[in-house]
Amino acid sequence: MRKAFFLLLTILFSISTTLAQFKENPVLNIENKDKRFLNYGYFLGFNQYDFKFDYKNDLGEEDEVLVDKSIGFNVGLIGEMRLNEFLDLRFEPGLHYNARNLVYTKFPEQESTPVNILREVKSTYINFPLLLKVSTKRFGNWKPFLIGGPSASLNLGSNETNLDDNSSGTFRMKKWNYNYELGFGIDFYLEYFKFTPSIRGVFTITDELVPDVDPNSPWTGNIDAMRTRGLFINFTFE
Repeated sequence: MRKAFFLLLTILFSISTTLAQFKENPVLNIENKDKRFLNYGYFLGFNQYDFKFDYKNDLGEEDEVLVDKSIGFNVGLIGEMRLNEFLDLRFEPGLHYNARNLVYTKFPEQESTPVNILREVKSTYINFPLLLKVSTKRFGNWKPFLIGGPSASLNLGSNETNLDDNSSGTFRMKKWNYNYELGFGIDFYLEYFKFTPSIRGVFTITDELVPDVDPNSPWTGNIDAMRTRGLFINFTFE
């Protein structure tokens, strides 16, 4: 996390230095936009989710669970409270949809059927992040920033209360997950609104897996913990 933070800080500084050289006295759009105590908006975007697995016994690559990732979408609302010129507190409730396929490589050849080796994990998360936005000084109609903070996610497709498990083809996850998020972006002040592209990583800190009833299950028996890792690309309109 420290390496990621310093990398983002370096990128932010480089962008700020470059933007400062574009134009010394530009015509400022929506000059008082950031001076309001409360601001509102919405976002649209894309996501890619992955899983990080911790194993009870490290048996090498032959026992690893492979994740086939796909691109999903994000949509949500934004509420922002101004703390000072450089700090804002943001609440960004949103809907995040994605599907991942888990491929189990440990089954012998005669048992390697789609029913055994493949689990489709469709996840519809309602995400509740509370984020601190740290901005630089505004350079004309540009302003880079870092953003980060905790979030809680409700997985509507978790199957947590389902009595069936992988022996019946049902992969189960916990409904509530707790994460931290870290990213950066640039505010663009257009004539009538503020447009913001941003990139953000999300890292789950709680174990999401609901293990099978059988402690020696070939699907969950050797998994100590399973946590989501995700990448968001959002486009914000305020």
